[in-house]
Amino acid sequence: MLLIQNGTVLDPYTDTNKKLDILVGDDGLIHRIAPHIDAVAGARVLDASGCTISPGLVDVHVHFRDPGQTEKEDILTGAAAAIAGGYTTVVCMANTKPVCDNLRTLEYVQDKAEQVPIHVLQACAVTRELKGKELTDFETLHAAGAPGFTDDGINLTSGRLCMQAMQRAKALGVPLSFHEEDPAYVLSPGVNYGSEAAAKFGVLGAMRSSEEEMIARDIELALLTGARVAFQHVSSGRSVSLIREGKARGADIHAEATPHHLSMTEDDVLMFGVNARMNPPLRTEADRQALIAGLLDGTIDMIATDHAPHTAEQKNKPFAQSMSGITGLETAFSVCNSALVRTGRITPMQLMRAMSQNPAAFYGLTGKEIREGNRAELMLADWDADVTYTQFRSKSYNTPFAGLPLTGKVVGIVCGTYCSVPES
Repeated sequence: MLLIQNGTVLDPYTDTNKKLDILVGDDGLIHRIAPHIDAVAGARVLDASGCTISPGLVDVHVHFRDPGQTEKEDILTGAAAAIAGGYTTVVCMANTKPVCDNLRTLEYVQDKAEQVPIHVLQACAVTRELKGKELTDFETLHAAGAPGFTDDGINLTSGRLCMQAMQRAKALGVPLSFHEEDPAYVLSPGVNYGSEAAAKFGVLGAMRSSEEEMIARDIELALLTGARVAFQHVSSGRSVSLIREGKARGADIHAEATPHHLSMTEDDVLMFGVNARMNPPLRTEADRQALIAGLLDGTIDMIATDHAPHTAEQKNKPFAQSMSGITGLETAFSVCNSALVRTGRITPMQLMRAMSQNPAAFYGLTGKEIREGNRAELMLADWDADVTYTQFRSKSYNTPFAGLPLTGKVVGIVCGTYCSVPES
């Protein structure tokens, strides 16, 4: 048994924010929650003084590169990085090698995920081989456990096929997640069009319109079909306005923002170079402020990392040849706490809603609240601790946040009978 004492329960599901003790049984379930619980014979006692106890974080957008690119990451190391970051549930994207568009690949991931103590879910591709021409077998893949469908990394350019995907997803009651970047307006990826960084590195960059036009189209299709759709890693202030308007019109649309888009801008690419190269790129301070405003008013529902590991050899090339994407699972809580909570822009409860409750709700994941009888899926965090990340559980460390002073540290997680909180 595990007894967690002296911590503050911060649970957005129940709007709880008060000191409570939690007793977790040998079955991994929460047996009791009370202002004080006396020590139980045989139970390990964790002193959570100065820490919050929240529902485990949920990331609906990660790349574990398994199968096919395990030199970058695999399910075991990806899960270790997630645990270090406070996550108890993650959803992997489908752009593996081979693409997760078939039962064999889906079952491979599911079988390997049984070896880790957290929930690793595998989304499947919208189109076969991510080629944007033929839909996958939604029915069979969903029945086998795919929680949703995405061609993340590639824009679904055909409007007709996108509409068909929405119609099929609506019929099945499953969500879709879209990477919205029309390649016609991505003159070169990874950096904002017209920025000083683009000029410095001798590339043209990616226009905001690449994202905005696709989001505008897909809002109309979502309204037409009634499909449940998430727009991934939103980067543009205009995109936020479009999504806000689409929600007001009744579309079942949702939006992710990443910790890096919420905390950095195109100017940071000048300093961090390829480690700040991602798709869509970091944009202006006005765009960043619009993302924060969207997070505050609910236009942006979820904070998702887009954890995208690459080897040093793949990343450390001239800007135009470098791979896009950064790692994010281990630093996400600290980055968001530093950029959003410590600056007074949002409250700790609002952050937990965006990093835990809302992502779980998008995929219909239940039983995540801190309640007696539920499985224990908890994150312990010290919001005031200073932290600098120099070592990582991930195989890769392509991140601009390495070595930066941040505030807020994940102490550990509890997930069923598993506990990563170190002995005191």
